[in-house]
Amino acid sequence: MRVGLGLLLLVLGLCGSGAHGEGGGLSKVSEISQFQKTAPRDADEESTKQTTEQTTTDIWAELRALRDMVVVLTVRVDMLQRENSDQATALNSLGTRLTATESKTSDLERKNADLQTRLSSSERELLVIKSRIDQLETGIAEKPKVAFYTALTDTGYVGPYNTDTTLKYSKVFTNIGNAYNPATGFFTAPLNGVYSFQFTMCGHKAGYMGVYVYKNNQNIMFNLEHKKEAAYRYFTNSVVFNLRAGDEIHLVLPSGHSLFDSANNHNTFSGSLLFPL
Repeated sequence: MRVGLGLLLLVLGLCGSGAHGEGGGLSKVSEISQFQKTAPRDADEESTKQTTEQTTTDIWAELRALRDMVVVLTVRVDMLQRENSDQATALNSLGTRLTATESKTSDLERKNADLQTRLSSSERELLVIKSRIDQLETGIAEKPKVAFYTALTDTGYVGPYNTDTTLKYSKVFTNIGNAYNPATGFFTAPLNGVYSFQFTMCGHKAGYMGVYVYKNNQNIMFNLEHKKEAAYRYFTNSVVFNLRAGDEIHLVLPSGHSLFDSANNHNTFSGSLLFPL
């Protein structure tokens, strides 16, 4: 802008000087005319003067055209400067937006890194949980399973006998682990553990009904019921034993006592392993 104004001032100055000189030139031409009226010159001299005057006129015409061109150029320079200023403002705005975008990108990258870390931690926890589940499933699968459920007979009255008699529960409904032997009436513990046993006794004849519970050869429990007349009578009991592998549990009908069973399974004997030791 400053350069344009300088050029414009320079051209205007030249134009002013030219105008001034032009006026002087006209004065001289008038004098020459007067002189020609009084003292004519040669034809060659007149031609030279005319050529000089034409050349001077052309120079000032070109200077005026150059001045107009400088004005146009100055206007274009102003327009370009304004455009450049607008572009600079736009670039600054783009730079600010780019900086903000880079900041957001950095934040997203940090959040992504945090998520990756948390995901890795969660995956490790899931692996630990899965490993624990696998261990539990393996433990459950490998844990010994022992359970049985039996009924006495379908033949009706059992006893009374003259001696104590081992009860052989011949109707086996469940015998997981095959720890109960229906041929002998004995349950044999397959491993060390805590076992639970339940029994239900039923009598119909008048008189005594009862049962002994034996662990190996030791009488642990005796249950007794007396009936004055023939009628169904029941009693139920349960025991929990800490057994070693090979220990035996069986039930014994005391001498002089009787029971009654049928297809309705009035007398039952069952047991299971609670947990190994």
